[in-house]
Amino acid sequence: MKDFIGMQFIYTYDNGWEYELYVKNETTIDYRIHSGMVAGRWVKDQKVDIVKLTDGVYKISWTEPTGTDVCLDFMLKEDRTHGTIFFPKWVHEHPEITVCFQNDFIPVMEESRLKYDTYPKYVVPEFSTITYKKYVGENDESIISVAPYKGMTDEIRAGKFYK
Repeated sequence: MKDFIGMQFIYTYDNGWEYELYVKNETTIDYRIHSGMVAGRWVKDQKVDIVKLTDGVYKISWTEPTGTDVCLDFMLKEDRTHGTIFFPKWVHEHPEITVCFQNDFIPVMEESRLKYDTYPKYVVPEFSTITYKKYVGENDESIISVAPYKGMTDEIRAGKFYK
């Protein structure tokens, strides 16, 4: 998985939502959400399952403390992804609760899972276009280290990194 681990990606779903993801190591990702239903959310050290499906195609799957399930396929040769996000009903109805640095608010996410309905899930299956990909190395805490802000992804694509 040497051509995938240590990569930073920015991708825009066909519905317009823009995400950023850093494949920190074989079991961990960091990510920021730049636009869409939960824009402003960012997460470090999300435990994931990563598998290589075939040359240049990888799948990352995880469950968040919110109860959201994500399955995301990266097709590196085509600069495309296909992802399915399974939002619990409460996240779809109260997305503002999740717009934060999740690591500091895990108890809030856990409380919300108990307080609000989780079913039916709001399922979002979408293709996306990878607009930025760069090898930045493994386990670099500086790659995703600040909250997303307007214009950040353009700055990253222009070569500015956030330390």
